[in-house]
Amino acid sequence: MKHVIAAHGWAGDASVWKAWQRGFEAQGWQWQSAERGYGGEPCLQPIWSQQDQQRLIICHSLGLHLLSPSTLAAAEAIVILGGFTAFVPPGGSGRRQARALRGMAERLGTPEEGAMLRTFLDRCASPMPATALPPHPVLTQLDDSGRERLRNDLTLLSHCSDLPDGWPQLARVLVVQGEQDAIVCPESQNLLLTALRNQRNELIRLPEHGHALITTAVLKTVLDWVEARP
Repeated sequence: MKHVIAAHGWAGDASVWKAWQRGFEAQGWQWQSAERGYGGEPCLQPIWSQQDQQRLIICHSLGLHLLSPSTLAAAEAIVILGGFTAFVPPGGSGRRQARALRGMAERLGTPEEGAMLRTFLDRCASPMPATALPPHPVLTQLDDSGRERLRNDLTLLSHCSDLPDGWPQLARVLVVQGEQDAIVCPESQNLLLTALRNQRNELIRLPEHGHALITTAVLKTVLDWVEARP
C-alpha cells in the first residue's frame, strides 16, 4: 500500500489538502491529513499501517515540526513545502522574526486577534490574493483551546532550531521553496538546505510562488517527483 501523511502549518487545517488528496488518491495512494485543531476540529495525528509498502510525508511550513518522531522515523520520502529548521535564524533577520512572533502572541485573545490572523494569511498568500486560499476556519471558529494551541506553536516557532526528533536520515527529500515567501526568510530557507546537505535531497525553487505552496501547480510538480522515483 502507498500511504501519504500530510501536515499543515500554523493557523492552517486539514482541509487545505483536499485537492492534493484527490490528486494522490487518483494515483493509488492512501491519504491521511494531520489536524492540529486550531479551528474547532479534533486534533489528529495519523499513524502508518503495517501494510504500507511506501511511506511518504508531505508537510507545509511548521507541519514539519508537528508530526510525531515515530511517524517521521518510518518515512521513506519527505516533501517539505515552505519549511525550515530554524524559523528564527541568527542575526538581524532572526531578530525581526522574533519580534513578529511576540507581536502575534500578544494579539491573540485581544480585539486585534482577527486582524492579526488575516494579515498573516494575506502574507502567506502573497503574491497571490488572499482569496486564492481556501477558507480558514481559524478566522471564524477559533475557540479557547485552538487559541492556546496557536500560542504554544508560536513558542515552538521561536525555539525550533534543527530537523525534528525522529528525522529519517535515509529518506529521500524534496524541498520546495517560493522565492517570494513573505513568511520564511531566506536565511531560514538556507539553513534547512544546510541541514540536509548529507542526505539525498532535491531542491525546487519557484520564482512566482510565496509561502502558500499547496497549489495545483505544485501538486503536479510533487506528483511527478514522487512517481518518477518509486
